[in-house]
Amino acid sequence: MSDASQFTSSNPTRPLHYEEQELIRSLVSDILAKPILERTLANCRVVDMQDGGMGSIRFIQPERRVFGRTLVEAQYTDIDGVLVSITVNVDQEDQLFEVDFWKVDFSPLKRYPQPKDLLIKR
Repeated sequence: MSDASQFTSSNPTRPLHYEEQELIRSLVSDILAKPILERTLANCRVVDMQDGGMGSIRFIQPERRVFGRTLVEAQYTDIDGVLVSITVNVDQEDQLFEVDFWKVDFSPLKRYPQPKDLLIKR
């Protein structure tokens, strides 16, 4: 995990997809204040991380940011039977930094997880 400066114009920013918003809400709604979370999800820009199609995203801010800590971890089993680990990380200011997916066999996700699929580790 590094700072956001690794992303250039070859990595276009975008708003969160609905499924990503739902996943993040399900993972952090008991940790972050709802008004702050909703404002962040509605207004943020993200970039897809180069992870081989596993689904990781980084939240983009104008200032330089670095990894601070892991906020929450979860896992689920993709439809091909392969375990997927998900971590929500915050930066040094406790702002959402990235949602990091790791499929244990390094293959692309077959199906994006729904909140009901998750086993959350708090």
